[in-house]
Amino acid sequence: MELFLASVDDTARLAQAIASDVRPSDMIVLAGEMGTGKTTFVQSFGRALGVTDPITSPTFNLLHNYGSGRMAVHHADLYRLERTGELADLGLDELQETGGIVVVEWGDVVGDELGDALIIRFTHATDVNATESRTVEIVPRGNQWVSRWSRLSEVLGTMFTKSVRG
Repeated sequence: MELFLASVDDTARLAQAIASDVRPSDMIVLAGEMGTGKTTFVQSFGRALGVTDPITSPTFNLLHNYGSGRMAVHHADLYRLERTGELADLGLDELQETGGIVVVEWGDVVGDELGDALIIRFTHATDVNATESRTVEIVPRGNQWVSRWSRLSEVLGTMFTKSVRG
C-alpha cells in the first residue's frame, strides 16, 4: 500500500492508526532517507501507546527502551550498525519475546534478518512546493501482520490519499 502524507500531522495520524492495531511482540521496520519522518513516526507512535518519556533517536546508542506506556516500546536505530553481529548483540528478538513492541529505524540495512514485521518506507514527495509531504509504502512481511492487514489497509486507505507513482 502506498500513501501520500501531506504534513507532519499526517505522519502522526499514521502512527496513531498503526499504534491502535499493534499487539505485544510486534515489530515495525522503518526505512527511508534521513529527514523523511522515521523518528517523528516513532515519537507519535509512542505517544499513542501512552509513552510519557521523551522519545529521541537512538542513533549513537542503537537502542532506547520506553516502558511507561500500555506496552513497552523498544526503539532501535541501525544506521550506525557496523557489522551484522551487532544485530544479535542488540537482542531485539528477546525484547519481542517479552511482549514489547520493537520499532527499528534503518531496519532495511539488515534485509530480512529481522523476520516478520510491518515495513514502512518513507520517501520525500516529489512536489517541490510541499517540503513536509512524504510518500509512504507499507508492506506486511511474514505472518505477524497478515490477519490484520486487510483491516489496517482499509483504515489507512480512508484516512489518506493513496499515492500513484507514474
